[in-house]
Amino acid sequence: MSDYDMSGILFKNDRKTKDNQPDYQGKLTVNGIEYRLAGWQKHGQKGPFLSLRVSLPQERAPAPKSEARSEAKPEFTDSIPF
Repeated sequence: MSDYDMSGILFKNDRKTKDNQPDYQGKLTVNGIEYRLAGWQKHGQKGPFLSLRVSLPQERAPAPKSEARSEAKPEFTDSIPF
């Protein structure tokens, strides 16, 4: 989290592969809550500008375990009659 509330930072998106992905990305902290900040370079009647979007950060899913490394869980086939 940023050390300063009500502030943020943007970096050039060097991983951009599609036109709809942001040109800049970063973080913004407001009232102690960290948000994702994205920016797109655009051109309008008054010249170039930066369009911004603020969103909650995306939680990353845990990486799937490879089957070779994962431990096999035992399967129980015993039936218990009740």
